[in-house]
Amino acid sequence: MNFRKGRGKEDPEINLIPFIDVLLVILIFLMVTTTYSRFTELQITLPTADAEKAEDKPSQIEIGIDAQGRYKINSEVVSFLDAATLANDLKKAADSLNAGKANPIDPVVIINADRASSHQSVIDVLEAARIAGLSKVTFAAQATANAK
Repeated sequence: MNFRKGRGKEDPEINLIPFIDVLLVILIFLMVTTTYSRFTELQITLPTADAEKAEDKPSQIEIGIDAQGRYKINSEVVSFLDAATLANDLKKAADSLNAGKANPIDPVVIINADRASSHQSVIDVLEAARIAGLSKVTFAAQATANAK
């Protein structure tokens, strides 16, 4: 039954203009916040250095990490329980380097890690150096055979 004889049936309309405005704002937001990474496309040639060796050898602590995760501090094998015990061993090595010096200096910690050693073992050494208060840390690398 149609009680409204005088009125025709109106088709509902969807107003698309506000919908398009919202989509454009979202599109602009996504374009602004997106980061474009192209790490695989970078071709970097690292510089070479022809520097002479330093006359004065700074005091240094060498830490070796083998593929099985064993640690050596200045060619002396140490047992690893956690970063705090390794930090104590680093402090002892630093104290032995500064023994008898009037002005103790902060030694350089050189990390010699095997390429098959775990990332966690290197992080443990960095954490131990931080706990021991040794701020000068560097990594040793082997030159390739074809490098000049």
